[in-house]
Amino acid sequence: MTTFTIPVGTASVEAFSGRPDDDADHPGVLFLADAIGLRPQIQTMVDRIASWGYVVLAPHLFFRTGTVAELAPSGDLRQPGERERFFATVGPRIDDLAPRDGVDDVAAYVEALRGMPGVAPGPVGVTGYCLGARIATRAAALHPDDIAAVGGFHGGRLVTDAEDSPHLGLLQARAEFVYGHADNDGSMPPEAVEALEAALTGAGLAHSNVIYPDAPHGYTMADTSMYQEAGAERHYAELRDLFARTL
Repeated sequence: MTTFTIPVGTASVEAFSGRPDDDADHPGVLFLADAIGLRPQIQTMVDRIASWGYVVLAPHLFFRTGTVAELAPSGDLRQPGERERFFATVGPRIDDLAPRDGVDDVAAYVEALRGMPGVAPGPVGVTGYCLGARIATRAAALHPDDIAAVGGFHGGRLVTDAEDSPHLGLLQARAEFVYGHADNDGSMPPEAVEALEAALTGAGLAHSNVIYPDAPHGYTMADTSMYQEAGAERHYAELRDLFARTL
């Protein structure tokens, strides 16, 4: 894996990037990965989105806990039991991120994205996976002038009983949202999807908010046992259409 660094406060944060193979300027897209973090699968996804005509930045969300190499899984998460064993170790990185949900860092990520060569002026898009979808939702509410499109896929805990539940901030957002929820997902059950729908509609936001049939949590990630090709390809199609409409 090849990373470069971007400034976030006083830290130098590792990141992946991708862009079309040309000299033109293109809209920027911020990619917020899942709890597994940056790894070859994320670079593959970044490159695919970049091929549509975007400059893509995927920062290492867990930089306070360890480096990309230190936090990367050592086993093959497609093998029986390996994903479960890996997730038994991710508590510290999630705990380190949870108090701010990464939102305090998003402004720095957007600034770094805008400063990359070949990024066109104007608002950016964000796509988030698992906890990255939660961060993307919060970020769109806090940075409405910067973020014009949000994709959130197999996101968890987008609706909670907390006073700062991500869905409650949607009144401040102006982006268009596309959510593709995992089926039978305990972190985003049907009643939570319904509450998210009510929040999106109440805020007057253009959106799609659907459950992908039979798609497990993590369905976009081809390097894990949760991968579902139908859900992954549907997510790429809907995300591409979202960015084409808004960026």
